[in-house]
Amino acid sequence: MKYNLEIIFFVKYHDYCSLTYCFEFSEFISSTFLNKNVFAMSKKRQIPHTYLIVFAFVIVSAIATWFVPAGEFERHQKQMADGSTQTAIVADSYHSVEQAPQTWHILSSVFKGFVKQANIIIFILLIGGAFWIMNASKAIDVGIITFINKSKKLERVRFLRKIGVDNIVMLLIMTMFSLFGAIFGMSEETIAFVIILVPLAISMGYDSIVGISLVYVAAHLGFAGAVLNPFTIGIAQGLSDLPIFSGLEYRMVCWLVINAIGFAFILLYARKVKKNPKSSIMYEADEYWRNREKVDMDDMKFYTPIASWISFGLVSTVLIIFSFVHPESTLSIGGKTFELNALPIATGLFILSSIFALRKSMHFYILNLLLFTIVFLIVGVMGYHWYVMEIGSLFFGMGLAAGIATGKPANDITKQFIEGAKDIFSAAFIVGLAGGIIVILEDGKIVDTIMNGLAQTMQEFGKEGTTGIMYAIQNALNIIIPSGSAKAALTMPIMAPFSDLVEISRQTTVLAFQFGDGFTNMITPTSGILIGCLGIAKIPYDKWFRWIWKLILALVIVGFILLLPTIYFDLNGF
Repeated sequence: MKYNLEIIFFVKYHDYCSLTYCFEFSEFISSTFLNKNVFAMSKKRQIPHTYLIVFAFVIVSAIATWFVPAGEFERHQKQMADGSTQTAIVADSYHSVEQAPQTWHILSSVFKGFVKQANIIIFILLIGGAFWIMNASKAIDVGIITFINKSKKLERVRFLRKIGVDNIVMLLIMTMFSLFGAIFGMSEETIAFVIILVPLAISMGYDSIVGISLVYVAAHLGFAGAVLNPFTIGIAQGLSDLPIFSGLEYRMVCWLVINAIGFAFILLYARKVKKNPKSSIMYEADEYWRNREKVDMDDMKFYTPIASWISFGLVSTVLIIFSFVHPESTLSIGGKTFELNALPIATGLFILSSIFALRKSMHFYILNLLLFTIVFLIVGVMGYHWYVMEIGSLFFGMGLAAGIATGKPANDITKQFIEGAKDIFSAAFIVGLAGGIIVILEDGKIVDTIMNGLAQTMQEFGKEGTTGIMYAIQNALNIIIPSGSAKAALTMPIMAPFSDLVEISRQTTVLAFQFGDGFTNMITPTSGILIGCLGIAKIPYDKWFRWIWKLILALVIVGFILLLPTIYFDLNGF
């Protein structure tokens, strides 16, 4: 107690010491020199910031380049069934190369990470700016409140009330995004919807984790149990010399099982949060969302300025021109294509629905604009192979059209866009930082070494053991190679021929790749999509990890169980 009395004396009698300084000094002394029992009110140890966690992975990766032997596979361009080419590994071509230990490269990896992930970073900033303009119009708030009020009316139906209207709504939303992930590999696109569904979940009495689960987790459950995903199944089967999208029937069963487990996990957590909001690990952090300016529908002024009609005219003109240029679209679902007048039909529906919306209010026109942005996004992805550049441009155009519709000066719209980009900048920054991990591993020339070493572990095991090792390798590799197409190009040329030697179906190898690529997408800090979504939702990575790890563990176990029937039974396509 001697030191304690001296500190109290110091705090009490030294006039030149400000109260703030004394408090900070006493905390420093208590945390450094004194037993915790002396200062029971001292702060708990702070959890590392997400930036620190990701940067720690960069450092660990750099250290690994000093000890893991450097090596490379030879690669060649392989002709795919659809006429395209894909980079593939030459079998038995692994060879050692000069060691490339990373030192100061830790710092330059941040720069290179930003360059590597530039498309995702720009996409996030465009999305943030566009939605901030839309948020300023209060249209999204009006849409959320209207949606919630209509949902409450459904509770009058006894059957729906017993099941839970919220449960039905969440199931429908998750099923939709899961189908998007399963059919055309929705992943990057989820970033745009997080900014809508997190506020919706908060308004419904849930938390930001439920909000991000409705879109990001649901889409990646579909991605993992994909049935027609061209970015994983299409490439993996092509590199394995299998008919594209064969084995569809059993993958449909897998999709149902994976979604049943994932949806149940999310709904049980949602019920827990609804019952006791403080049970959420995000309760304090979600103050950001709860404290956002609320809209009072009774005080809300619904009007339609001339500028809204101008916005409608400009958008309609652009869409009509595109409809004439592209009267027919070739939409692809899996390996099948069909012709449809998608743009003219969507344009006609937009014009008709916008007229009705504008007669009600500017807010409903902007909501209609958002709805058809999603429609055109689907057409663009399925018919024109859009990626983040085109999708980001689409949402940017939506933001400008919404800004014009409000009738505000151009300077105000510009300031709103800048505010949105500033608000979401932390999410964009963490994506670039995470990209540095991949840069270090690639520049250190140890990615192929890790792959080759893991492949060697499959020797002299039975069918079950080999399948399990293949599956474990795919899960492990997803930490250092989060890109599904890149991992397919790296692993399938090795694993597909090897599966022939141990008498395992190549289709089983593809399924092991599919599960291994999909499940760990939702937890690996090297995934720019995950880190971007968490940044937008304001969810620290450590809290996300604490929540999601149980689900990932369950899915990984179930994934292995789902692989076993492909060994024991004669399944169609296997």
